[in-house]
Amino acid sequence: MQLDDADRRILRHHLAEPALPRAELALRAGVTQATLWRRLERMTEARVIAPARAVIDWKKLGYEVEVSLRFTLDKTDPRAFDEFIAAAREVPEVLGIETFLGRVDVRLNVIARDMAHYQEVYRQRILALPHISELDALMLIATIKEGEGLPL
Repeated sequence: MQLDDADRRILRHHLAEPALPRAELALRAGVTQATLWRRLERMTEARVIAPARAVIDWKKLGYEVEVSLRFTLDKTDPRAFDEFIAAAREVPEVLGIETFLGRVDVRLNVIARDMAHYQEVYRQRILALPHISELDALMLIATIKEGEGLPL
């Protein structure tokens, strides 16, 4: 999809303040509210803008530990990926599942209330996942940059 200057202005202001009322967003982007609505609709349909979803601050709900687990799977079984991912989807503490090309096959983003809870999740649910060949854990210390877009 080709973006023109008005689209880029809309996206720039929308990224900076996603909760901005549409009337104010239109004013800042220099377009009418009708134009803003049409362009946002077009960009959403084209998947330039993802549909709105709730973003939960898990730390405010008591989940203080976040760990990125990187897996290399035993690929001698052709069903390894599908079975691993299906089982990982069933673990409530798994917030994200990503697949990769390279040495690491899958990454799971896992949350826990504290280290004791993480140890329980790790031992009872993570280590029970099928087809694990290698596993590496990275504990999140701080998020420095997240969700910031490219310059428009």
